[in-house]
Amino acid sequence: MKSFFIFTLCLLSLAACNTNLQHVAPEQLKIDSRRLQNADEIILQSIKNKEIPGAVLAVVHKDKIAYLKAYGNKQVYPDTIRMDVNTVFDMASVSKSMSTAISTMILVERGQLRFSDRVDRYIPGFQGNIRVKDLLTHSSGLPSYANVDSLQKWYHNPDADTLIMHISTCRRYFEPGERFLYSCLNYITLQRIIETVSGKNLRDFAKENIFDVLGMTNTDYNPTGETLNLVAPTERQADCSVLRGVVHDPLARVINGGISGNAGVFSNANDLAILATALLNDGEYRGRRILSPQGVKTMRTVPAGMQSIGRTPGWDNSSDYSSNQGDLLSPNTYGHTGYTGTSFVIDPDNDLAIILLTNRVHPDDVGEVVRLRALVANAVAAAINCL
Repeated sequence: MKSFFIFTLCLLSLAACNTNLQHVAPEQLKIDSRRLQNADEIILQSIKNKEIPGAVLAVVHKDKIAYLKAYGNKQVYPDTIRMDVNTVFDMASVSKSMSTAISTMILVERGQLRFSDRVDRYIPGFQGNIRVKDLLTHSSGLPSYANVDSLQKWYHNPDADTLIMHISTCRRYFEPGERFLYSCLNYITLQRIIETVSGKNLRDFAKENIFDVLGMTNTDYNPTGETLNLVAPTERQADCSVLRGVVHDPLARVINGGISGNAGVFSNANDLAILATALLNDGEYRGRRILSPQGVKTMRTVPAGMQSIGRTPGWDNSSDYSSNQGDLLSPNTYGHTGYTGTSFVIDPDNDLAIILLTNRVHPDDVGEVVRLRALVANAVAAAINCL
């Protein structure tokens, strides 16, 4: 009897550790798999056109994965390796949403931060009347980027502190809230605020409060071990090596050591499906909560008076950067894209998430995915509720 009890406890423990979403046939969720094949054809044509070496597509609907498929190759140089559904990708700017923005919202929910707080409250000497909400919505007026070569020329061995000092005093292009200008510097600044308030670096805070809570076992900055073994390479370098497991973004890689508010997270389709499900379920996944329902609603809502900007606190809703949502999803759809070729789209009205992961910058930064993302989103949206 005692042995049976121990065996039962072990089974329960294993079940608790298995955090992956259930995979079901599309038809079980009233999704027409024949229509989903349109997405297959679109992706395969993109591979044939040499726009991307390969891809992984995941469709999440009603707390389940209705479609998960790999296409083409994850590596084509120096040799060829086939893509598989467990491949880990450099998420690039999707890091802004899935790590930095959610971390910011967690601190807001804890009463440690306000959207209306001025940045100089946390970063002394930070110039301008820029507030946390201006950083989140890319309406601060900060420049889009800072050139690494220029930073290295201007400063001796620039590091994260040097970069924040530069951002604190660099030129502002307009008054906060006046208009939209997508900027990596906004989220590097948010990183410093998160680290100042929490007393932890961004990687540790995000892992402790988001990734580990949800059981996202292959999601991390500066991946190691089994996660590193699963990573798809990105761009070929001057010495003919390729980046693999090292973030592509120059500011994140060279200045911030791989842990950066604008980029640096590596993840795969299964983990992203878990995160999408948590956001579709008001911040909770299998009894594990990262945000309150109010926090999720706030994150996906364009703030009052900022409809022309089209950005929510951390995500894209209707700005010029939202073409990855396609033409058929609901007006409340939100998401983000990454320079390396990643796309994460959530439609709360249809209880749907579309995750399209590519490494379009491999082996060289010439691939094109803007139109591909929209076409795939349309094909998936057209398959929902068709049975």
